[in-house]
Amino acid sequence: MRALTVRPGRPGSLGVEEVADPEPAAGELLVRGVALGLCGTDREIASGEYGRAVPDRGRLILGHESLGRVAEAPHGSGFTPGDLVAGVVRRPDPEPCGACAHGEFDMCRNGRYRERGIRELDGYGAELWCLETDYAVRVDAALGLAGVLMEPASVVAKAWEQIEKVGARAWFEPRRALVTGAGPIGLLAALLGRQRGLDVHVLDRVTDGPKPDLVRALGATYHSDGAGDVLTAVRPDVVVEATGAAALVCEAVRGTAAYGIVCLTGVSAAGRRLTVDAGAVNRAIVLENDVVVGSVNANLRHFRQAADALARADREWLHRLLTRRVPLERAASAFERNAEGIKTVITLEGGAR
Repeated sequence: MRALTVRPGRPGSLGVEEVADPEPAAGELLVRGVALGLCGTDREIASGEYGRAVPDRGRLILGHESLGRVAEAPHGSGFTPGDLVAGVVRRPDPEPCGACAHGEFDMCRNGRYRERGIRELDGYGAELWCLETDYAVRVDAALGLAGVLMEPASVVAKAWEQIEKVGARAWFEPRRALVTGAGPIGLLAALLGRQRGLDVHVLDRVTDGPKPDLVRALGATYHSDGAGDVLTAVRPDVVVEATGAAALVCEAVRGTAAYGIVCLTGVSAAGRRLTVDAGAVNRAIVLENDVVVGSVNANLRHFRQAADALARADREWLHRLLTRRVPLERAASAFERNAEGIKTVITLEGGAR
């Protein structure tokens, strides 16, 4: 079969090559790949900045944003051939920490977890892959190719879960949410905010292209003004920060309403220095009982929450996120930056819609 492989740590090693067909072990599904979503992590791995190969192999099958169709399923598994599924990305470490041992492997304490397509486990960027039934999540067949949004939607589902858990320490009835960044994570965060009945605002730099229209189609408000002005006007109860821009993070922390929650999902680049009034930031957090929380990755329940959220979303809107579709044989070109900033998808199966 064909697979998209890379040698982590070696720039320029990305390529499509023939590898042996996988053989499912007991309790595993054999899945035929339908599509693979790309994100910044994949680009970092392809450029040699990140990732770990499968031990003793040197190469890694890339891809963690999966969509596949079950080809073979164990008896009694609850899955049947033809089901659309997505695979959970992370696996607990072999000698689990307390969090991993309790099924909270997205909160691993010791860092010895493994991740499909990222860290020591082959990913989903292949024509066939195997998947443990315990880490498989059924995707609504009506979603079609938009089911490839399961993994980014799971990251957002976890972020909203964390926001609600933090808010529950006292009375919490948020009305306004601001999402900073209108890439896939930001747009999906806005979707889940609207599904919660919130007045959602989205801040991004662009003034044209698909982003403003996608935000408005959700019934949300799009902004491209300065962050300080937007925060002053909106005074959000919740901020989901999806850019990783350090200056924007600092603005968000100071700009919420009282009892505000800022959930950071974007990763900031190191080495960039800012002059920050730390005293003012501290004062705002302490005197208003504010919270800043980081959120990354997702576990099985978050994938299931994502499946529910996507199933309730407008199908046309979801498909508008998939602005660029590239067949596997031209996968290398998919790693060029998407100028529109939405989702690039590698199709692994003919006839994907």
